Amino acid sequence: MIDYSKKFILDREFYPLKHIDASIESDRGRILSAPAFRRLQKRTQVFALELNASIRTRLTHSLEVGQTARFIAMSILGKLKKEGLDKYNLEEFENAFISTSEMTSLLHDIGNPPFGHFAEQTINKWMKNNAVPLLDTFETNSKETQELKECLQQDICNYDGNAQAIRVITKLQRLNLSYTQILSVLKYTRGAFESKSKDETLDYLKKKPGFYYSEKVLIEKIQEKLQVKSGHRFPITYIMEAADDISYLTADLEDSVEKGILSLDDVYHLIKSECEKEDESYLLEVIEDKYIKAKKDEEPYQFSMFFTLFRAQLVTSLVYHVTDIYLDNHEAIFDGEFNAALLEHDKESKYYKAIEILQNISTKYIYQNKDVQELELQGYAIINGLLNIYKPLLELSSDDFHRLLQDKKIDCFVSMRLIKRISSKQISAYKNDEKVLEKENEESYKILEWYYRTRLITDYISGMTDDFALKEYQTLSAMM
Repeated sequence: MIDYSKKFILDREFYPLKHIDASIESDRGRILSAPAFRRLQKRTQVFALELNASIRTRLTHSLEVGQTARFIAMSILGKLKKEGLDKYNLEEFENAFISTSEMTSLLHDIGNPPFGHFAEQTINKWMKNNAVPLLDTFETNSKETQELKECLQQDICNYDGNAQAIRVITKLQRLNLSYTQILSVLKYTRGAFESKSKDETLDYLKKKPGFYYSEKVLIEKIQEKLQVKSGHRFPITYIMEAADDISYLTADLEDSVEKGILSLDDVYHLIKSECEKEDESYLLEVIEDKYIKAKKDEEPYQFSMFFTLFRAQLVTSLVYHVTDIYLDNHEAIFDGEFNAALLEHDKESKYYKAIEILQNISTKYIYQNKDVQELELQGYAIINGLLNIYKPLLELSSDDFHRLLQDKKIDCFVSMRLIKRISSKQISAYKNDEKVLEKENEESYKILEWYYRTRLITDYISGMTDDFALKEYQTLSAMM
């Protein structure tokens, strides 16, 4: 039975409010005021270290995703009203449904590192080559601690922006969001410490890590409160994912023209050529009409006219398309077992074919552009270099590291200086995780303490903006 009153609840870590609308508005205020949200303005979308303010950042992208999510949520509610919202216990939760969809979308990239997805791969490669050998040196004299070590080896090599987002909002920023808002951010339902699912009924939902071992207990607690089964998704998350997918489609093409990588005519002819090759008429009709209208204008209005009209028609069509899919699969989505992205569900639809064409063009002519890849390589050098610089903190014993935190002298003079550069919020998160560990079992304690120390270093570097990471790398590498 679909009952949204079980999903929009008042529970949060502390100080719960007494009314759902007040709780939702509190979440909105906390998110918009969060430093981690503001830092998205200096994070890469596609073009790293970009000075042109017209080019999208993670912040402007997230704002667009939030708006599209509102549109989808309102469209879903509009159709449900014809049946009666009381049928789904939604009559008191209209604002909650819309606002949670929007705020989840604003949060969806909050865990992404500087320099985009290429940095995720960089972190994971570094962990495999550098951190795992350190973890291997810890003794394990029981099956339990050996399994724990293996579990954590996998966890530290599975950095993902989605999993980091959960950590940012719950541990690093400690926003004290409602459990409803937190769980809606959980895009993928597999722990980073777990192997990929062999269960085909949930393989899409578990295709990437959604949370770390460090947040495992919290996620399980929230899932229980919201009556969401392990491995399943919160219904609002499907809306956020669809909004993100829709927002990508024209944004990168638009930015590529602004950057001079492609021209307006290039974009038109590339789309036209791909549509004719794939015998795709829907997208071809849309761009033909918009291109003809835009060419009637004088420069520079042609560029703006084409993308404004093209984006508006495409977004509107796709919003109504995913609304229908959401409602056609309402019960499976509500239960969190719908094993696909809304936009990818109907692979025979004209919309799916249009999406494939736009994605293929972006991959071939933007993401593989020499200048874009050069920026990715620079990001690789910076992230890899920073991890190497901070590696001495991971080579310390737990006793020496605790002495560092107490401002006591240790033999490693480099670590004594490095620890001073790490944010106090991130150190507080480490201390909160470490203080609840059971110290009686010395083997497991040392392994887990080191694991949370690894999280500390990753939190610090992945939380940097593009320009701060560059400056920090230059400063610590003496490359002024």
